[in-house]
Amino acid sequence: MARNRQRVCLQDGLKLDINRLARNCLIRCGTDTSAHAIQWINSHWGEVARGVLTSNMTPEGQGWFTIGLAGEDCQRIALVARRRHFGGRQWYFSCPKTGRLVSVLWRPPGARWFASRQAWGRQVAYQSQFQDATARAHLGQRRIKSRLIEKLDPDEWELPPKPKWMRWNTYNRYEAKFDHYEAVLDHGCAALAAKLTGLKIF
Repeated sequence: MARNRQRVCLQDGLKLDINRLARNCLIRCGTDTSAHAIQWINSHWGEVARGVLTSNMTPEGQGWFTIGLAGEDCQRIALVARRRHFGGRQWYFSCPKTGRLVSVLWRPPGARWFASRQAWGRQVAYQSQFQDATARAHLGQRRIKSRLIEKLDPDEWELPPKPKWMRWNTYNRYEAKFDHYEAVLDHGCAALAAKLTGLKIF
């Protein structure tokens, strides 16, 4: 059964993903980054918010990040780098509330600052937690398909083939998840049919 929606949905708020910021060249490892504009867009409502960010990511592995939304004071967030096993460094936000190192920070609707998912506790929930098992299975399959589809026609593929750049182990995990969601949907259809006919499903 879907959860009571007394809690706030995280995805209805704003999200900062440090890896996505780096891919979009809004922050750069090992250097200062001048002010960059950032905006959040909802596919249904259009622009949700906009702001300005700056960062300082020193070669020593310490730094800071500031984010200021239009008409609000800037929030300053510490940045920390950790060495990877195979060389290089991975940068993280230091959650302003808990101090834990995370790649993603959230600002739920009604909040005035960004913090980790854990910092918001039971005040928030992911969108999938408001859905029943069937809706979560459909959502899971759509997410997997969107990661694999690339330039293929989405109408021609239920589960797209492995992209050339993806490892087989990764693709096999996606395939197993997709099959799991399919089993959930099949069981949901069988349960609905049984409800209509009065049969029991085991």
